[in-house]
Amino acid sequence: MDTFATWTTQGIIAGSGGVMTTEGGPITGDLTVHTTWIDGQAQVTVQHTGASEWYAMEGSPVTASDEPTARHVHQAAVEAVKEGGGSAFHFPV
Repeated sequence: MDTFATWTTQGIIAGSGGVMTTEGGPITGDLTVHTTWIDGQAQVTVQHTGASEWYAMEGSPVTASDEPTARHVHQAAVEAVKEGGGSAFHFPV
């Protein structure tokens, strides 16, 4: 059976240095974080709020065996964006 959930948090101001993405390098500014959890994997993407392009957050996808864990991954990603630093994010799961 497929399991699926998503979370989106808009209007996060990235900390100094932004957040590292796999496709676009570090991005900064007013960002939106979106996490899709399906079949035990949490895929975290970020975009400039209101833009059309999404970028995978470096360190994603992450194994998340259940929905509460995937929700924790999403919140950890939001906090990492706020912190900034421009480095790859290591999910504390």
